[in-house]
Amino acid sequence: MDFQISPKAYPWPEDRHLALSIVVNVEEGAEANVLDGDKYPEPVDEMGIALKRSVRNLGNESNYRYGITRGAPRVMRLLERYDLPATFTACAQALERAPALTAEILRQGEHEVTSHGYRWAHQFLMSRDDEREYIRKATESIERSTGSRPLGWLSRYLTTPDTRRLLIEAGYRYHMDDLSDDEPFWDDVDGQPIVVLPYQVDNNDMKLWSDKAHAPQDWLDYAIANLEWSLREGLDEVNVMSIGLHLRIIGRPGRIWALEKFFEHVARARERAHGPWVTTRLNIANHFAAQRPFGGA
Repeated sequence: MDFQISPKAYPWPEDRHLALSIVVNVEEGAEANVLDGDKYPEPVDEMGIALKRSVRNLGNESNYRYGITRGAPRVMRLLERYDLPATFTACAQALERAPALTAEILRQGEHEVTSHGYRWAHQFLMSRDDEREYIRKATESIERSTGSRPLGWLSRYLTTPDTRRLLIEAGYRYHMDDLSDDEPFWDDVDGQPIVVLPYQVDNNDMKLWSDKAHAPQDWLDYAIANLEWSLREGLDEVNVMSIGLHLRIIGRPGRIWALEKFFEHVARARERAHGPWVTTRLNIANHFAAQRPFGGA
């Protein structure tokens, strides 16, 4: 690939120097469970224990349930307190099984709900027809739960060569399964376009259990450093920062304080002349598409 420094392609609204996307992944209730026909239960997040037996892991079921019963209220209170819109990448089955959470997301009014699949499943193992049905089922379920169909998609880790084609076919506007950039770009399949809105895993709270040496203060320091560098660079570059959250991870008493500190920092940064535009991923995708229409120069 040729490297070149080009003039800034387009501005964010109000000449903000960064688009900040808060992404709340809702997976609890959609994880692997033999009661839902899975061969094995989901591995235990905090301890990394995987049972290769067809039995219920009651302890881990309660671990996921914690995300809904205690983690979700903590996260939702902070979003409302700091008046921050978020994109909820939700497994459709999780929303079906947590109607009170779904109602609270809708009550707060400024959030987007988009698709993280029907279940927290490995769709890269699916055939084309199975993946097409999986996308359809997730789309219709989220629309029933929320009153609006999702327009963005995030898979669980991996996709298939057909995923983007099938999302375009199903009417999706943007796709998040990409790590190659810090700003949106166009892709197309046979001339049919879709916005690719990359997702930053380096800011994800999953580090707090996948890397046992990674403490909440480390996560906070990294997130603030990312925000500040991206704002500084925003004079010359178009940047999007994603902050990825999980109810059962960041929603613990020993971690939620770090999210509050980050939100406090964001609130102060918003007051600056070129501070972050905190918005949903759909708004980011739509703004990009308006500034850089598909097929344009």
